[in-house]
Amino acid sequence: MKFWQKICLFSIITFIVIFNAASIMVIERNHSKMLQQEMNNTLSANMSINSSVNAIVPILRIYDSIDYEKTVLTNIAQEFVEKNSGQGNYLEIAGDQNKTIYSNLDFDMPTDREELEGLQPDEIRYILRDIGSRTLLFTTNVTDINHKSYRFTYIKDVTPLYTERVEQYNFFVKIDIAACLLYIIVMFLISKGLTRPIDRMVRTAKEIAQGQFSERVQLKSRDEIGVLATNFNEMASVVEDKIIELERNNSAQQRFINNITHELKTPLTSIIGYANYLRTTKYDETAFLEGVNVIYNEGKRLEALSSKLMDLILLTDRQPLMKPDNLKDIVAEMESSLRLIASAKQIELELQCGDSPLSAEKDLIKVVIFNLVDNAVKASGEKGRIAVRTAMQGEACVLEVADEGSGIAEEHIDNIFEPFYMADKARTRNNNGAGLGLSICRSIAELHQAAIEVVSVIGQGTTIRVVFWQQNRVIEVSGS
Repeated sequence: MKFWQKICLFSIITFIVIFNAASIMVIERNHSKMLQQEMNNTLSANMSINSSVNAIVPILRIYDSIDYEKTVLTNIAQEFVEKNSGQGNYLEIAGDQNKTIYSNLDFDMPTDREELEGLQPDEIRYILRDIGSRTLLFTTNVTDINHKSYRFTYIKDVTPLYTERVEQYNFFVKIDIAACLLYIIVMFLISKGLTRPIDRMVRTAKEIAQGQFSERVQLKSRDEIGVLATNFNEMASVVEDKIIELERNNSAQQRFINNITHELKTPLTSIIGYANYLRTTKYDETAFLEGVNVIYNEGKRLEALSSKLMDLILLTDRQPLMKPDNLKDIVAEMESSLRLIASAKQIELELQCGDSPLSAEKDLIKVVIFNLVDNAVKASGEKGRIAVRTAMQGEACVLEVADEGSGIAEEHIDNIFEPFYMADKARTRNNNGAGLGLSICRSIAELHQAAIEVVSVIGQGTTIRVVFWQQNRVIEVSGS
């Protein structure tokens, strides 16, 4: 059963139970109140008859005549009946041995009258009886006159009260049916309206489950369902981001595997090919030296590749030991080695270093500087120029390496930090590169909670900036 159907069904059942129970209680309470009023009126009328009889008892005692007593009681009864004629009132006066003195009953008096058992003088008893199609209220009392007992039974027809109750129930049934039908229609519309946002979320969830991760619930309600829809959209955004990230990581891992396979295959092919050539041909010094040189160079290339891969693996879970230092001093320590790699292409190396105190692991920072300068040398032509700068910029400590080389196309900038990614594969191959240097730099920067920024223009050069934020700076406190 759907949620809107449950809301509709349970609300209708609740309404029917409450509405019917309340209506029945009102009808029964009204009937009981009117019946009690009739009982009180009937008892008052009986007491009025009794009072009239008691008023003439002294006269009856003087005459002490049965016939006179009967005549007087008959007159009192007739006067009372005439006064209350047409209202369904009946009166019976019976003497000793149940002999009827007066009666205007139009029905047979029941033989079994339990209200007469043990009835005492000046006591009034009442009882409701169904006789035929009528409901009658019997009130009975006994009065002693001249040592004789007379029983007065005043009867009131209360059938109209029960008829009215039946009419009220009939009217209520019609109202109940109309009200229930109207309530069913209203609740159907309300439940469908209330659950429509949930249906939207269900459809959106199905679409997301089918791979359409960009789908969102379009709902602007401010109630709990609106809050749920907002949270659902936030959850969907997080899931979409995670899926995109997983796809990106999966693509990067696949690309990494493809690249490392290719990087290993090329030198191994050369090594195996030359080794097989030297093994199967006659000795020739020139060919032998050429083959050995190729095997040696390709072996060194594999060694460098394995070293770089090991650095990436070790950097993944490494926790650097941070110590206070200065970028200017670190660059100064590396100056001779940096100039050595720049001299291979007769490149002019400019060091523009200002004080840049920070907390870092010196050896890792040296790896960053060396790789950035090495990449700048590979990107530069003969007799080019490379600048290494360190400075403070506001709260940040900045390392900058700029070259005047070939530059990097804009579409490649976002990918150059991925392992084995090479924007210019021909140039990198010629320089025995594998595309791991910048990936190592990024890993080291992340360990130091630093950011790397790249600005490059094709044909004009590239500037790479490593920004160390305030948490990596060394705060110098002077004291007296």
